[in-house]
Amino acid sequence: MTPLRVALLLALLCGVAIWQAFVIPESAIQMAVGPSLVPAAIVGMLSLTCALYAISAWRGRQVDESLAEGAQPLPGGLARLAFLVAGGLVFMAGVSLAGFVVPAALCGMCIARAFDAPLGWKSAMICSAIALVFWSLFSLVLGVSLGPALRGLGPAA
Repeated sequence: MTPLRVALLLALLCGVAIWQAFVIPESAIQMAVGPSLVPAAIVGMLSLTCALYAISAWRGRQVDESLAEGAQPLPGGLARLAFLVAGGLVFMAGVSLAGFVVPAALCGMCIARAFDAPLGWKSAMICSAIALVFWSLFSLVLGVSLGPALRGLGPAA
């Protein structure tokens, strides 16, 4: 895929993200900072990055590595993609069944495997710790309900 096509794809994704940031409903209570401020700021930064990449690609400063002499894709591309998709599916299907932490940890392990990390206890412990930290930050500190950490424990969804 050429850099200009990548820039176009990124611009389309930014367009969807901008649309989604604008459809976030306003809070019922009057607040100086609404619920769409942070998503809009992040989308704005990503859109700026996309625009800079598009300008760089237009000027020919981005290299299309598929045209490089002797370029070969990394082996196992379909397996990597399968682990990425499986991680997302495990998380979406598992949240309602097992709570947040276990599906998030399994999702993290699948994503780590897609980037060549071995599946094992070390990966499970690291991903579980990250999932627990995120759940604690959002549910306990910020008061944003992510559902229970484990089914039957923690604040209800």
